[in-house]
Amino acid sequence: MSTPYESIRDATPHAGAHTPPPTQAEFRAEHESLGEMFKSLSSRLSTLVSQEIALAKAEATESAKKAGTGAGLLAGAAVGGFFLLMFLSLALMWALGSAMHLGWAALIVAVLWGVCAAVLALMGKKHLEKIKGLPQTQETLQEIPETLNPAKETR
Repeated sequence: MSTPYESIRDATPHAGAHTPPPTQAEFRAEHESLGEMFKSLSSRLSTLVSQEIALAKAEATESAKKAGTGAGLLAGAAVGGFFLLMFLSLALMWALGSAMHLGWAALIVAVLWGVCAAVLALMGKKHLEKIKGLPQTQETLQEIPETLNPAKETR
């Protein structure tokens, strides 16, 4: 099936034997006003943007579903790991309880977990102190001329 431009192009008499028929763009340039071209451009651009937004939404939805499933599975694994540590701690407490009073065994296990928590907290703090924030953004903000910053009197 031919487009309206092709049928008009085919019906146009040729000036010479070697002159190719005008292309669709050449035909439109000769017969459409600039306003019609801008209207067409605006319409096509609007359609393109709408389609890109719809595609981004579809991709984001799919990614969010996968991320939600993964997060749920990791949460389940964390709960399982918590119970594992709890029951291993109880087993250690009962094992120590066979050699000493059960209260002292529980205290020893609690102190072990306290030491473990303190070491992890210090390591985490050390890693967080290494974060420098947004150095490029801070540098860019410092380069803004004073004339663009409001004076203290105007605040």
